[in-house]
Amino acid sequence: MASATTFYDFKPLDKKGAEVPLSDYKGKVVLIVNTASKCGFTPQFAGLEKLWKSISEKHPDQFVILGFPCNQFGGQDPGSDDQIQEFCQVNYGVTFPVLKKVDVNGDNASPLFEWLKAEKPGLLGLKRIKWNFEKFLVGKDGHVKNRWASTTKPESLEAAILEEIAK
Repeated sequence: MASATTFYDFKPLDKKGAEVPLSDYKGKVVLIVNTASKCGFTPQFAGLEKLWKSISEKHPDQFVILGFPCNQFGGQDPGSDDQIQEFCQVNYGVTFPVLKKVDVNGDNASPLFEWLKAEKPGLLGLKRIKWNFEKFLVGKDGHVKNRWASTTKPESLEAAILEEIAK
């Protein structure tokens, strides 16, 4: 989807393979995270859920987190989409949307992640996702506002998210 100009131009798939038009999130601030269920950063699901609930409570219908499972880093998300969903809900009480497993790098990379990386390259201009739980913040205008490494704890993102909501 080389013609995509904003986040809203994409239609990734949910766990059942149905399109999820990101245009449904127009006017909201969106945090995109590539996730994995067997990673050292997996406990970040708890922080993401806490962040999701906290901001959604104060600012209903203005923020969403979208999780995209990925098995490209050390094979740390080998399960089926249904198994991944169950894992997230049972172990971390995840209620934010977790979509279909994707590749974030390489020839089969999701067009959404190709666009995210082009919008906000990482350190030294690198366009690769380095590991699980990298985070991209998309503003209400459909453009990437920030990108954080896997080591950045979800709880530390609240101020940046609230700042975008206030715009």
